Amino acid sequence: MAPREVGRGMAHWRLQLLVILCTYGVFPLLGLGIAALGFGLAPPLVIGFLYLCVLPSTVQSSIAFTSMAGGNVPAALTAATVSNLLGVVATPVLTGVLLGGAGGGISLGALEAIALQVLLPFGLGQLARPWLAGWVGRHRRLTTLVDRGAILLVVYAAFSEGMTQGVWARMSWGDFGIMAGLDLALLGIVMAVSLGLGRWAGFDRADRLTLFFCGSKKSMATGLPMAGVLFAGQAVPLIVLPLMLFHQIQLMVCAILAQRWSRDPRD
Repeated sequence: MAPREVGRGMAHWRLQLLVILCTYGVFPLLGLGIAALGFGLAPPLVIGFLYLCVLPSTVQSSIAFTSMAGGNVPAALTAATVSNLLGVVATPVLTGVLLGGAGGGISLGALEAIALQVLLPFGLGQLARPWLAGWVGRHRRLTTLVDRGAILLVVYAAFSEGMTQGVWARMSWGDFGIMAGLDLALLGIVMAVSLGLGRWAGFDRADRLTLFFCGSKKSMATGLPMAGVLFAGQAVPLIVLPLMLFHQIQLMVCAILAQRWSRDPRD
């Protein structure tokens, strides 16, 4: 992140606060509603929906979709980054509060492990930026390939662990249908709320799009490694299933909407 981009993004503090409200306020409330109703899901899947709802926003896709649709890109860059940095503490704390004994929750060891996975790479990247920014800018294709490859490996590891633990044999098509329906409903409600908040706050179109794309998504790249720390010794492959399905749905829906809005820039 360039310092001037951080400054431009943080200057719009009302937008940043509303993104945080959607990510760590609206989502957890909806997760509590899903947990209260249950919908006949196995306990690890219910835990998975609560965990999904306390995760930070995505970074790369939030910025990409905001840019494609004509939103405020510096604000999106800042919002997505702040969301993930807050998630180092917010996600374990909310996991502990909402799940109690069902999740690992917050502990010094958990915070240290998450900080090593999230904060340390970010800090090293920022320190190295004066020397590496130019090279990275000239090799976008290579860095994109490495970034997506790393995410693919994380997903592959999660699926592989599920296979070795026999997770897929314990899942029925009915369970997948319920999960998909709940993920769609969750995404739709938060998208509607984020659009309503943007209009209520009097934001222009660019800022409303930023709130929409940054406030309605959840990060699988951050969520999968965190789950291994917070739910060590539990049925992690089952717990992360709602997140993995939600991630694919949000990408497809946001891609369609971003392309549509890029062709029709009217409010």
